[in-house]
Amino acid sequence: MIAISGVLLMAAAALAALRIPAAPGIAVSIAVGLLAMVAVHAHTTLRGKFAVWAGILSGLGLKGNERVLDLGCGRGAVLLAVAKLLPSGRAVGVDIWSTSDQSGNSAEATERNAKAEGVADRVEVRSGDVRALPFPEASFDLVVSSMAIHNIRERDGRKSALDEAIRVLQEGGRLAIVDFMVVDEYVEHLRLRGMQDVELRPLGWRFWYGGPWLGASLVRATRPAL
Repeated sequence: MIAISGVLLMAAAALAALRIPAAPGIAVSIAVGLLAMVAVHAHTTLRGKFAVWAGILSGLGLKGNERVLDLGCGRGAVLLAVAKLLPSGRAVGVDIWSTSDQSGNSAEATERNAKAEGVADRVEVRSGDVRALPFPEASFDLVVSSMAIHNIRERDGRKSALDEAIRVLQEGGRLAIVDFMVVDEYVEHLRLRGMQDVELRPLGWRFWYGGPWLGASLVRATRPAL
């Protein structure tokens, strides 16, 4: 009831801002639309993104001994999911731990989550900027990232993050990025950098943040052998 009341208030505020008479039918229609957006966003946050990433990781056919890097790992949703697939491998997460990008974001929170999920022995958490990664070249078999790189405002900064992802990948290593708004830019840059099998695929309603206008896509690519 509290959520519905809040949405109705939002609808009334929208009508007032647009100077539209608060006819019951119009208010209800706006409220229903807002409720649908809230419901879709909640599903993505609580269930959808986990199911989608489970499918992405399953499709990569990991052997279980890989070294995987998660760019902008946050509290560890993807980091811990991939760690569960690495009984003899290593999952490394790097982040600047900005709480403006994700509430409660901290290395300590991620480490606690890793312990709670039973994968602390194969998870490593590092502080670092994805535009200047603290790892040597060809350190990882797979680099993943979920809804992180778009937070870099400057286009050149986002390009630097992609360049760093390529740098730390081994030959034949793979890249899997889920993001929105600027994914076409990622595809263009990865192709310019000579990455192979560059693919862009929308992820559907389970990864909508309110609606299709904020839907995420998967960008995949492979670092070629020299």
